[in-house]
Amino acid sequence: MTAAGRLRRRTLLRAAAAVSATAATSCAGPARSVQVVVVWSGGELARFREVVARYGAPVQVLGAGNDIDAFLSARRLAGTSPDVAILPRSGLVTEYARRGWLREVTPAASYAVPAGMADLLSRGGRRYGVWVKAAHKSLFWYFPSTLAQPPGTWDELVTITRRLGARARAGAGPAPLAIGAADGWVLTDWFENVLADVAAPGEYEALAGGGADWRGRPVRYALERLAELWSVAGAFPGGGRRALLTQFEESVIQVVHHRQAAMVFEGDFVEAVDARFRGGGEAPATFRFPGSRAAERPLILGGDAAVAFADSTRGVELVRWLSDGASFTPWLRAGGYLSPNVTVPLEAYPDPVRRRFAAELRTAGTVRFDLSDRLPGPFTGTDGVGIWRIMQDFFADVTGGVAAAEAVRRATGQLAAEARAAEARAAERGR
Repeated sequence: MTAAGRLRRRTLLRAAAAVSATAATSCAGPARSVQVVVVWSGGELARFREVVARYGAPVQVLGAGNDIDAFLSARRLAGTSPDVAILPRSGLVTEYARRGWLREVTPAASYAVPAGMADLLSRGGRRYGVWVKAAHKSLFWYFPSTLAQPPGTWDELVTITRRLGARARAGAGPAPLAIGAADGWVLTDWFENVLADVAAPGEYEALAGGGADWRGRPVRYALERLAELWSVAGAFPGGGRRALLTQFEESVIQVVHHRQAAMVFEGDFVEAVDARFRGGGEAPATFRFPGSRAAERPLILGGDAAVAFADSTRGVELVRWLSDGASFTPWLRAGGYLSPNVTVPLEAYPDPVRRRFAAELRTAGTVRFDLSDRLPGPFTGTDGVGIWRIMQDFFADVTGGVAAAEAVRRATGQLAAEARAAEARAAERGR
């Protein structure tokens, strides 16, 4: 059994255990809680429980683990769907709506989200979800003492990477970049930021909607740029092979704790890892993912959406409550939370860094939503599958000595094949 298969089997077993627990709870008495299934764990799960503790009815929160789709599918098969789920991918919302699993929802009057997010949770003109948490995914993190002048453009980033890579090979300093290439989503986030910069208006959205050629110029150009940077000798601590064994959290630790690299790219959630592992001292600074021009830098957003399942009226009521930005005040005050709701006052954020991230969500000229989260079925990616695996193969090629042109040819061929397979699966379901 593959690693992905083992993960899915564990998820199904956990879902079965949750089904049994739900049945036991429902037999214990008539007052059943509103049940919410989430992907969050650890501190995020604890913070969300603080949020729903303020709701006007009891709420039971269950963590589904990494594969929430398998978890919810098992619950659906058993006839025990929860009232509400918090989904990490907009593509899942529209897929579940297509299957008839969800109820239409109406957000609170105060609900307003950035351009690029507003229409992603609708199908056939009906809204089936609301955004409850946002992720700013266009950030580099570094220490000013290590990198006095951060790059403002892509060409400057390449130049700095080459210079620091040469120093690292000579044993005179840290590697320029840390990267969690063992997590395919990290690589897709790189790809999406570059693609949003090089694609003409409409081309990025066309790829997300299945109406564009994955062998086309925007995809090839984005991959060529990544090959240019990732193939720099000395770019990563331990080289490309070591980077393919490095997970996201470890890549952050390489910068903030071990000082093995000067920069790490990822979203605002890097802050939580820094808080756990830096251990005091100089605080990291951030700069926006550099584009072709310093003045025009696209911003990539991710997010988590709340949906209500078809048999639950109480779920619809909770989703409406969650859509009000004020509902998440406990999490916002505790830190580590970015609201997708632009009506939340910037002054409500307790620290200036979060305040700046929230402001950028509202002022960025070009905003695009995470592309891989919008792709259909397995193409969306998971461990060893879909666009995650394709980007890992591409990274292995360009860091392993394969010529850039050949690496790009292989990757675009794989992407086009996955897109065709996704279209075929969608057509089969539609019959």
